[in-house]
Amino acid sequence: MNEAARIAEAIWPEDAASRWLGMKLEEVRPGYARLSMRVTGDMLNAQKVCHGGLIFTLADSSFGYACNTHNQRALAAGASIDFLAPAMVDEILTAECQEQVRAGRRGVYDARVVNQQGATIALFRGESTTVKGTWLE
Repeated sequence: MNEAARIAEAIWPEDAASRWLGMKLEEVRPGYARLSMRVTGDMLNAQKVCHGGLIFTLADSSFGYACNTHNQRALAAGASIDFLAPAMVDEILTAECQEQVRAGRRGVYDARVVNQQGATIALFRGESTTVKGTWLE
């Protein structure tokens, strides 16, 4: 098991929000993470599509894992998302996040959220900052 996967294994038990939303950690490697989530009826807004905040949360979770893969604790310093298509009940959404650059304490990461047909639902950009501490000794 690579170090990034061991870090993700250390984070997962502490990540109550991602687990509560039924997310699955699919793959982690240095600077990269992929998570998935099934859209349930409880995730729908009044328009009967997945609430944008929950799509953001999936993308943000993939970003959180990706920016912590270097065994330096990191938090979001900022993030934005563009919603491109609605997500419907029972669709499986996948967020794939890739590190673009790390410089000093900052990092920039891009995530794409797609449905099971591969249609792009949203594009996310997150900026991270490192804080004191590591995940593994």
